[in-house]
Amino acid sequence: MATMQVELVAVERPIWSGAATMVIARTSEGEIGILPGHSPLLAVLEAGWVVRIKPEAGGELRFAVHGGFLAVRDGSVSILAESAESDDEIDLASARQELEEAERQLQASGGGDSQWADARDRALARIRTADAGHASTSSV
Repeated sequence: MATMQVELVAVERPIWSGAATMVIARTSEGEIGILPGHSPLLAVLEAGWVVRIKPEAGGELRFAVHGGFLAVRDGSVSILAESAESDDEIDLASARQELEEAERQLQASGGGDSQWADARDRALARIRTADAGHASTSSV
């Protein structure tokens, strides 16, 4: 099976590195799947979504990625994020509380406060990542 080298790095730390068969991410142009042999690409990651990596060993890894870029070149994928968390690092109950607070603050400010919009997007990404496979994910 063909693989590519994938590296996910956040400002504060490296998150994951290894051989993978596929990467799926939401960019400013829409959701994209990267397979080995993909043409060169530079894309802005969309706020509030999940990056999924299918490692060579099987299964799927899910990461809440907050801001950043995805670059494909020479058989490798680099994901450079402002911050990122794996699904096992996320406290789902806490993420839901953060979403409620951000939405409450956004409503109080008339939706114009970018700080609370960023907090909402971060909470959504965390919920979508940690709550994978549950019916409630599709409604978030």
